[in-house]
Amino acid sequence: MQICRPKRCKLANNTGLRQAVVQKLRLNWSPEQIAGWLKRTYPEGEFYQVSHETIYRSLFVQARGVLKKELLSHLRSKRTIRRSKRADPNGGRRGQIKDLVSISARPAAAEDRAVPGHWEGDLLSGSKNSYIATLVERHTRYVMLAKVANKDTQTVVSALIKQSKTLPNELYKSLTWDRGKEFADHRRFALATNIQVYFCDPQSPWQRGSNENTNGLLRQYFPSGTDLSVYSQTHLNKVARQLNERPRKTLAFETPAERFSACVASTG
Repeated sequence: MQICRPKRCKLANNTGLRQAVVQKLRLNWSPEQIAGWLKRTYPEGEFYQVSHETIYRSLFVQARGVLKKELLSHLRSKRTIRRSKRADPNGGRRGQIKDLVSISARPAAAEDRAVPGHWEGDLLSGSKNSYIATLVERHTRYVMLAKVANKDTQTVVSALIKQSKTLPNELYKSLTWDRGKEFADHRRFALATNIQVYFCDPQSPWQRGSNENTNGLLRQYFPSGTDLSVYSQTHLNKVARQLNERPRKTLAFETPAERFSACVASTG
């Protein structure tokens, strides 16, 4: 009886393709981002394309000489099994905020991501009461990070005002935040920037879906329990730039940087 040997995977047979995948994994790209980028870069060349499932299998199952196991450390999740998302862990920090405008009043153009300039924001927390302010533009998924000394509303709002000055007015029209007390002084932010602020409903993190997803991506760079106060604004800019240069499935595997640059050019 003839014994059928298992077929070697595409990455085992194609050295150039394997090297390209390894290079992108080392840049913390996900297998899905790599597969989408390859398809977009080589639309007519199936030889240079590979599915994200093949990359995962090469890491988890076929790691014997195909992809080194050390590359697992570059995946966003360090687990070898997939778990369901947990409930929002930050429910306890919401409180009453005066004169807030509900997300239900946000214009349709922001809701359907039709035009750029509408942002979502939050704080990423670390050990020793350290935080980073995270901002994501809804239309392009472009990310900005701001160093904050603590989560006192005076500190956070001042950092956000300073960050807003780095963008053209046309590309910063609104900001949606959750009901964390760190943004209680939202009126000062709105007055200083002429940016409209909207607040999510209580216990509704999915209303800032792009920001929630980005905070998950950032945990690859800043794992839970990390002291975030040690990172300079320069380092935060470097991390944001790396995220902005990663292709996104939701952008047809273009990068946020490409989309955002096109928006900047159109305002010039």
